[in-house]
Order: sequence, then C-alpha cells, then structure tokens
Amino acid sequence: MPTKVRKQIYIEPRQEQTLKRLARLRGDSEAEIIRQAIDAFTAISRIPPRDMTVWEAEKAYIRSLMAQGPVEGGRRDRRHQRSGVG
Repeated sequence: MPTKVRKQIYIEPRQEQTLKRLARLRGDSEAEIIRQAIDAFTAISRIPPRDMTVWEAEKAYIRSLMAQGPVEGGRRDRRHQRSGVG
C-alpha cells in the first residue's frame, strides 16, 4: 500500500451525512471517498497549458535590446568588477 499522509479537515454537517451515505452505499471508507473526490476534482480542474507566445514576445524584445549593442556611457554600477565577472 502506498504511503498516505494524514489530514484533518472540517466539513459541513450536510457533507458529513452525504459522505457517510456514500461510504455505506459503495462499501468504501470515508477516506477513500474523499480521495476519489479529490482525484475527480483535479482531473476536471487542470491548469491550462501556458501561452508560450507571451514568452516568445518577451525573448524577441530582449534580443532587440541586445542587438542595439552597449548603452552609451557604460555601466553606472560596479558590481561586476567586485565579483570578478566581466
């Protein structure tokens, strides 16, 4: 049996009645009914895939800035010199 994590939850009295009735009718434990409900909910509530067009537009913008070359006047901060980078 896979390892399970113990959780303590609060439910409404009407939910408790429904849970007990379902468990009795199906012959499953209340915990199993709750696990199945979580699985069913997450199956229909999947996060939609990311819209990569936004990221592609951002990368294109960054590339356009890089193509402009160094900024006139150079850097104002000197962190890169302290770190030994650059």
